[in-house]
Amino acid sequence: QVQLVESGGGLVQAGGSLRLSCAASGSISSINVSWYRQVPGKQRELVAEITRGGTTNYAGSVKGRFTISRDNAKNTVYLEMNNLKPEDTAVYYCHAVYQFVGRWGQGTQVTVSS
Repeated sequence: QVQLVESGGGLVQAGGSLRLSCAASGSISSINVSWYRQVPGKQRELVAEITRGGTTNYAGSVKGRFTISRDNAKNTVYLEMNNLKPEDTAVYYCHAVYQFVGRWGQGTQVTVSS
């Protein structure tokens, strides 16, 4: 069973940067991978996705500040987050579909102080 493990979260001041990593225990070369985030009491929302061909899509609230990328050789997807704002505070999750089954990581907390 493929597992996804996120890392790189933490506490940062507004305007700062963080880079999140999502490491998969299986190959990611043929699948799309996404980053979501969730705050208590709200639905999980899509932040960014990268297709197997490298096409990227972003939520409007992060466009121009966040960059998603992938390293298929390392089975890892990254989320570079710049100019962070307090409203970016959330638990960030990695998501991928393997053999028609959606997989989620355990999440990593990102806290942005004002």
